[in-house]
Amino acid sequence: MPTRTKDRILDVTADLFRQYGFTGTGMKQIVAAANAPFGSLYHYFPGGKEELGVAVIHRSGEMYFELFETVVEAAPDLVSGVRDFFAGAALVLRDTDYADACPIATVALEVASRSEPLRQATAEVFESWVTRAAARLADHGVPDDRAREVAILIISALEGAFILCRASRTTEALDVAGAAATAAVRSALPDA
Repeated sequence: MPTRTKDRILDVTADLFRQYGFTGTGMKQIVAAANAPFGSLYHYFPGGKEELGVAVIHRSGEMYFELFETVVEAAPDLVSGVRDFFAGAALVLRDTDYADACPIATVALEVASRSEPLRQATAEVFESWVTRAAARLADHGVPDDRAREVAILIISALEGAFILCRASRTTEALDVAGAAATAAVRSALPDA
């Protein structure tokens, strides 16, 4: 059962990874932001920063997919839900001055070629997103073989757009990616 201290460490680390990446986030920075004793890091994560990183990737991946599901469920239809998710991502980027993007992609780009545990964790999260998004699409009538393709397109468009938006400090890429993802979902539905 996670403790409040462990939860604080995980939450703070996810925030720091979104803003500074894995290598840009220091252990002292984590404990200070989590208001936790330094020894608690190694108590909960004896493998150090890499083990903490893997835990943050898995936890953040679950939270982000739950956010996706919440947005889609609140929308009147699947197409609107996908559109709303991209629009919400753009809003968050603007509101955080382009600092708050996906920690999964940030870590994957940064350390996947140097840390097999972190590469594997990011790959597992991305695959879970694809599998679960494809299932959601299939639930709405998209044929199974097409659902996986569209799910990959949505996630690839979103993650790629995050990178472009952070670099250009504009949400144009998310607007374009959202329109493309929405069109792909619309065309994959049986009524299209």
